[in-house]
Amino acid sequence: MAASSRAQVLDLYRAMLRESKHFSAYNYRTYAIRRIRDAFRENKNVKDPVEIQTLVNKAKRDLGIIRRQVHISQLYSTDKLIIENQEKPRT
Repeated sequence: MAASSRAQVLDLYRAMLRESKHFSAYNYRTYAIRRIRDAFRENKNVKDPVEIQTLVNKAKRDLGIIRRQVHISQLYSTDKLIIENQEKPRT
């Protein structure tokens, strides 16, 4: 993979994770983060430039979807779950 496409893939990965952390619902947030990590790990050994470009284009579309869904989830937010309100243990 060329250096520029590697940088592009890493930028997409970071952007997708960053956007997914803005989901207001805990379950959507954790699912999106887990799914992004799994998808990138699954395709980390792809060497074919055409397939890499196809995957990058799909990731760009998915990033747009995540951004729209985050916006919608913020419009219709719900109460936090108990698991989100837990305090960190004091040391």
